[in-house]
Amino acid sequence: MASDKRERETRKQIVELARQYAKKFHPLHDFDREAPFKEGDRISYAGRVYDDEEIANLVEAALEFWLTPGRFARDFERELARVIGVNSAFYCSSGSNANLLALSALTSPLLGDRRLLRGDEVITVAAGFPTTVFPIVQNGAIPVFVDIALPTYNVDITQLENAVSHKTKAVILAHTLGNPFDIKAVKAFCKKYNLWLIEDNCDAFGSEYTLDGKTGLTGSFGDIGTLSFYPPHHITTGEGGAVFTNDPLLAKILLSFRDWGRDCVCPSGKDNVCGARFNSAANTYGQLPAGFDHKYTYSHIGYNFQATDLGASIGLAQLKKLADNTAARRENFDRLFWALKPLEDSGAIILPQATPNANPSWFGFPITIAEKTKRSRLEVARFLEERGVQIRLLFAGNIVRQPAFVTSNGQKLVDFRVAGDLINSDRVMNDTFWIGVYPRIGAARCEYMARLVTQALSQ
Repeated sequence: MASDKRERETRKQIVELARQYAKKFHPLHDFDREAPFKEGDRISYAGRVYDDEEIANLVEAALEFWLTPGRFARDFERELARVIGVNSAFYCSSGSNANLLALSALTSPLLGDRRLLRGDEVITVAAGFPTTVFPIVQNGAIPVFVDIALPTYNVDITQLENAVSHKTKAVILAHTLGNPFDIKAVKAFCKKYNLWLIEDNCDAFGSEYTLDGKTGLTGSFGDIGTLSFYPPHHITTGEGGAVFTNDPLLAKILLSFRDWGRDCVCPSGKDNVCGARFNSAANTYGQLPAGFDHKYTYSHIGYNFQATDLGASIGLAQLKKLADNTAARRENFDRLFWALKPLEDSGAIILPQATPNANPSWFGFPITIAEKTKRSRLEVARFLEERGVQIRLLFAGNIVRQPAFVTSNGQKLVDFRVAGDLINSDRVMNDTFWIGVYPRIGAARCEYMARLVTQALSQ
């Protein structure tokens, strides 16, 4: 008992020293939301937002040295599910892997006739991030691409009916740059055709949508939702992501796919929590013998997409900052919007608009250069970058024009289908870029970025 007390006291002292170290030696801008700014300073499109809480948690987790998922991961998953408003959330190694888990889960034999089979179709948009689309192909299904609408940069819901066929099994859509897609219309479409809906929420943690008078966080409206915790996102665990659901069967399947495809739900380092370790009956699991160790029974062709307790310890501290970070993102978005409104009024650019019934937690501020504008996107991008403003494109642009999908002479490398035209997807590929709104940008940086965008388009 005395040694246990000494251990606790020593750990407390070390964690407190780590807090003091962080406050004293980490650069000011890491902790200060309104760090000093002078024109010409680099303005990143995104960045980590943290303080001594994350470092204290990380040091405590390191002292425990439980390198696989442990108590911090379990606490993080529980708190994550509570914040989102779902029954089950599973921490995994990245947002991209979360999307792969979500699509892979739909291939489970446990889903019966609704199971996604090779050659089945999944509807998505052409203008988005690659790892929203790639899991469709990686699971042997066929992506069916529809266009987006401007100025929301989300799926054009009028094209969904053109995309559906007797092979369609699912829809996967991202909330573009934090702006929710039309959840009401998409859910109605999925219900009409009995389709699964996966919400790629990786860029939208904290975004809200009101459906039938009830407001909830995006990601909680579909059958499965996903998150990314890469440092530029709304919260971070370093690398990391999450997949979540309200459906108990999908939760069982997702956990299996994340953890090697095994049937057992016992957490790492614990045996026979499920009570079935040596009790499996003959012929219940494939052709395994009676009493075969349930911990080594595999019901899916799965992965190892677990993430560490170290990252989860950071995530627990980050969750406490989500509301403040979301408010700061919205403030920065509004600053940029009103500063750039004269450019839209003059017809030089198209400004983003929130989807009706949505309250976005913006990941970025997209700007589309009007067709009549003399300056090209490339010229504007170079102008901004040369003056310290980091820009990003709207991810893959029109993904069917990417070299992973088609050769330079037009030969298709991936089996896909296009429903309707992709005019706006081509438009954002050529004319759209975005700048940051992350919490530490603040008023002075927003004013400077808006002034530079105005200058770039005025020359």
